[in-house]
Amino acid sequence: MKRSTIKKLLGELPLTAELYWNLIQRHKNWQAHFNLDLLSSILPQTVREAERFHKSKRTGKKVFLFATLHYWIEYTALLSLALAGKGHQVTFAFTPYANWEKPIGKFDLRRQNLYARQILSPAAGIIQIQSLLDVRPISKTLPEELKQAVKEVSIFDAQYTLQVEDISEDNPIYQIRYERNLLAARHARAWLLAHQPDVVVVPNGTIQEMGMVYRVARHLNIPTVTFEFGDQRERIWLAKNSEIMRQNTDDLWDARGGEPLDEEQVQQIQALFAAREGARTWKNFARKWQETPTQGGLKIRKRLNLDQRPVILLATNVLGDSLTLGRQVFSETMADWIERTVRYFAEREDVQLVIRVHPGEVLLGGASMVDVIKSALGKIPAHIHLIKPEEKINTYDVVEIADLGLVYTTTVGLEMAMRGIPVIVAGETHYRNRGFTHDPDSWETYFNILGSILGDLENARLSQTQVDLAWRYVYLFFFVFPKPFPWHLLDLEEDLQSRPMAFVLGEEGQQAYGETFDFLTGEPLTW
Repeated sequence: MKRSTIKKLLGELPLTAELYWNLIQRHKNWQAHFNLDLLSSILPQTVREAERFHKSKRTGKKVFLFATLHYWIEYTALLSLALAGKGHQVTFAFTPYANWEKPIGKFDLRRQNLYARQILSPAAGIIQIQSLLDVRPISKTLPEELKQAVKEVSIFDAQYTLQVEDISEDNPIYQIRYERNLLAARHARAWLLAHQPDVVVVPNGTIQEMGMVYRVARHLNIPTVTFEFGDQRERIWLAKNSEIMRQNTDDLWDARGGEPLDEEQVQQIQALFAAREGARTWKNFARKWQETPTQGGLKIRKRLNLDQRPVILLATNVLGDSLTLGRQVFSETMADWIERTVRYFAEREDVQLVIRVHPGEVLLGGASMVDVIKSALGKIPAHIHLIKPEEKINTYDVVEIADLGLVYTTTVGLEMAMRGIPVIVAGETHYRNRGFTHDPDSWETYFNILGSILGDLENARLSQTQVDLAWRYVYLFFFVFPKPFPWHLLDLEEDLQSRPMAFVLGEEGQQAYGETFDFLTGEPLTW
């Protein structure tokens, strides 16, 4: 009998994984992909440091944190210890998956569950450790709102995994995600109803079990904080009662959108975007936004064989990226918007359309917008120019010569508005409806705006007031929206060496990051 068959049979029997763990596995080196080595190495010392502060604090809020996947489990476990060190009653819950898209047998899943509980056990003195797999659901059925949420999150998961927008319910990835999201919803709902925490804290909040726990908490009307990380070191994105990947800046804009920039703030923006355009990193921004240094508009005109007709830049997103999931306003999908737009321009030989396919596509294996465009047009007309993701062209060179920008959610639209270029936004992005973009909510409005601008491009440029608004928004989004925080997900080990738990919970660490920790426990975000 095959080993896989034996495991499958054992997985259906109670206590088999537990017996195997106690008799054999706990005495062997752990070699599975689900690996918590970093947590294992630092947890005892980190717990001792957190305990010193925990003992001197009064009891705070009842905080429930949840994570899945080994890297999020390591990060959120440390965050749980920090919140316990600040005096809160913390429960850290998890599901022990190594992959979100690959099936796993019950026997191996139970082994991973036991392994995670063992690694986390040194923290049991100051936080409650809870595997969602160990929670008994109160019912096999869910309220209708949560049934629909399970389907929607599962669709997002499949889109995110496959980088395609059209997902059917018989898709194998959808089915895996549906099963796991349903389990997460049932088990999280049971625990939250039984314990009624003051606040739920989850990473991301849009996809996978983390998105499902967010939906359950909001359904139960429990205050919920979601968090994620951008490309800045020592910064975290936070949202209360909202998915952080929506990057909702409404409150920030209401609070500070009317403040003019001072000279120092203007210089910060200029320095950041000089680095972005020049394919360089800058200060705590860890990522280069271009791989090819800028060469100037004249050279890009020559390279793309552009003449003096107006240039329209359509900048795409990566399919399945978290910033595109559920962002449709009037189109069915991003691809739908691109298809209808390029067909429109196929008949407009009075202008030149340059399509910049997102360079990030080269890192992923899903469908490309190149294929979408070619399918929509067949033979690409001479006045439409397609820049493929692998081409060594700096997007900012195209921006320099653009007369109009068309975007879904990419920040390229924001950067074009900074230059006074009119921009039409087709997706639900954070800078929509801020006063410096055109924001249609129907196909009719979209094509009416497009036709109107193309009919008078010279007078369509933004006013100085609108440009000032764009600059103000850029400053707030890049320099105020991310909150100070000691640890970044991608640099956790290095950050812990520079800023260990004892420092973070100490006087100097709390001066730098204490307010952000308060926001994480549901205190109102202030700007």
